[in-house]
Amino acid sequence: MKSRIPVILLACGSFNPITNKHLRLFEVARDHLHQTGMYQVMGGIISPVNDKYGKKDLAAAHHRVAMAQLALQTSDWIRVDPWESEQAQWTETVKVLRHHHNQLLGSLPQKEGPDHGRTHSPDPTAVPELKFLCGADVLKTFQTPGLWKEAHIQEIVEKFGIVCVGRAGHDPKGYISGSPILRRFQHNIHLAREPVQNDISATYIREALGHGHSVKYLIPDAVIAYIRDHNLYTRDGS
Repeated sequence: MKSRIPVILLACGSFNPITNKHLRLFEVARDHLHQTGMYQVMGGIISPVNDKYGKKDLAAAHHRVAMAQLALQTSDWIRVDPWESEQAQWTETVKVLRHHHNQLLGSLPQKEGPDHGRTHSPDPTAVPELKFLCGADVLKTFQTPGLWKEAHIQEIVEKFGIVCVGRAGHDPKGYISGSPILRRFQHNIHLAREPVQNDISATYIREALGHGHSVKYLIPDAVIAYIRDHNLYTRDGS
């Protein structure tokens, strides 16, 4: 294990609300990276999007962060980070990755310089790699004209790398071959297969809740209780 490259997984998204599928992404990605024999996953970060993202039916960020915290009570390696949600405006994904990369650099013990003063050049081998974790549906959005800046796509895949978990109805290999940028840096894209197909979506959860239907076993019980206590996703607020 000592020779393995340490990795932190970062997932960005609405998490509106967080579902068991979101949590499974991390578990599947970690297993996949460990099976390569090259990596050791040290932690995972969930970063809920800012309210200014403007998505329809988007619950307030403090609710989405709180639900993620409740969902992660049973995880000993994934945490929610509110930084992105607390910014004054919507923050592009690449900037969120830069922020967390800088946080990782800043958390390392500094070396003693020749004059016994602290230096700001930590051993690069001690810095965990930060990889962008997503589902195949997100990889597909890289093809949507105007949605992502090409320079941002390149920085994400070249500097950080991507761990993409397969999803029914999607062809991640096809998305890579159809993109010159992704094809060029495909060595930095890890495609993880979800052995148990899981089509749970937050959209379905919101619709089911709006109709008063059960979502038990699709999202954590603590999240269901939170949604009920705060009257979230109900059509008439009752």
